[in-house]
Amino acid sequence: MDEYVCVTVLSRPGESETDFSRRLSALWTALLRTCKSDFEKVYAETTEFEEVRGRLSRQYLLEESVVERVAALLRESGLDFEPIDREERYSKYEAVPPEWMQIEH
Repeated sequence: MDEYVCVTVLSRPGESETDFSRRLSALWTALLRTCKSDFEKVYAETTEFEEVRGRLSRQYLLEESVVERVAALLRESGLDFEPIDREERYSKYEAVPPEWMQIEH
């Protein structure tokens, strides 16, 4: 069974949902354009923003093999993220609607 690692990306303090969404779109577009095979290992994202310590957040499920690449891209893009727990794994059966949306490749 495929297993995924969860990455929680955080907005800037006080950042609007629109601006945060725009920065996330730019991040994933950059990954898609520079390394489509890595982008294809991003399995799903949550459908709604949540709040973490007063900041917006969005979660993504990734294959283990791209966690470091995505973390580096997040840092380069100025996007904060929660510490990644590589030991906590998720199956595709845990990423179901309406909370999760599978990313089309």
